[in-house]
Amino acid sequence: MSTATPATDGSEDPAALPGRRFEPDLRSMTRINLRPIASPMPLGFFTIAIASVMTGCLQLGIFGEQARTAVAFTVLPAFVLQLLVSFLAFGARDVIAATLMAVFAGSWLPYSLIMISGAADGLKVLGVFNLALLCFGALMSAVTRPKRALWLVIAVSLPRWAATGLAGITGAEWLTRTSGALGLVVALVAMYTAFALMLEDMHSEEVLPIGRGGPAHAAVEGDLGVQLRNLERQAGVRRTL
Repeated sequence: MSTATPATDGSEDPAALPGRRFEPDLRSMTRINLRPIASPMPLGFFTIAIASVMTGCLQLGIFGEQARTAVAFTVLPAFVLQLLVSFLAFGARDVIAATLMAVFAGSWLPYSLIMISGAADGLKVLGVFNLALLCFGALMSAVTRPKRALWLVIAVSLPRWAATGLAGITGAEWLTRTSGALGLVVALVAMYTAFALMLEDMHSEEVLPIGRGGPAHAAVEGDLGVQLRNLERQAGVRRTL
């Protein structure tokens, strides 16, 4: 990962003049400082895949009811791993990926704790919680479309959150089975996305298609001038968030 910081030469900034909009060419005024950060997104997607397989197998009845606690302990590390991914994504200034991974991390923790503790009405509470995640996912899908890898994982997660939420509230067995099957679909999509991103990082080019568009495509395929566009308005450069 890298960050770009505009250097100052002591001259008056034309952009500061009232009533005047000025877009300077920042390339000659920029210093590149490399950070020792690799992309954390493959780890995040692989974590989603593995945790979704475990919970999906439980919902499909592949694991018996007595395996609830064991599955919960297996899923619990996903909270730590995806929280780590979120911290690294914030450091890489990718607020969309960081927010998504943080919320995914927050979804695994209550699931694990409720399954381990066997809290009263735990499934119903998790049902409402998943419907809240459904609302979050619907909003996130509107802003992640250029980042097709994230968008696709959210798109397949939406029906699963809906099925899990309704299953928890109504107790309908067929909804639980549907949620389990959708969980395996989420796992397949997340696994493919993680593998594609790892190949891309190794070869420094897209190997498997992940459908980037707009700014996300320009971030990978564009030159330095594209990366510096609107730099003065980026978080960490502008005065306030």
